[in-house]
Amino acid sequence: MRRAIDLAALCPPAAGAYSVGAVIVGEDGDEMASGYSRATGPREHAEEVALDQLDPGDPRLLGATLYSTLEPCSQRSATRTPCAQRIIAAGIPRVITAWREPSLFVDDCVGHEQLVEAGVVVVELPELADAARSVNSHLGDLA
Repeated sequence: MRRAIDLAALCPPAAGAYSVGAVIVGEDGDEMASGYSRATGPREHAEEVALDQLDPGDPRLLGATLYSTLEPCSQRSATRTPCAQRIIAAGIPRVITAWREPSLFVDDCVGHEQLVEAGVVVVELPELADAARSVNSHLGDLA
């Protein structure tokens, strides 16, 4: 998760978006892919950037863990697939987050719940929430 937090700090700040880092780790503990918000374009989310680095049929995804500094999104504009749905489609069985998405841009993010309903093990690390929030100071007080 510390690596994901470091990646989040690389995000170009945007007034209407969180700065998020994501890392996908294989069963062997090796990093498979990583990304951060807006790394490859102004609308890309961290999980999306990381997943796009891998072949969707990569069998290692079925044993992988995705670390994200923020709860994966549950809704996006009509032309973009939410990150929670991308993770489910990839077959990733475990997601670790540092922070649940506050109601700043979306009234009720349910990415955590969508993942759990799909059988994904989701673990929240509240002890790292402050570190994940700190890279989002451009958005004001998110406590």
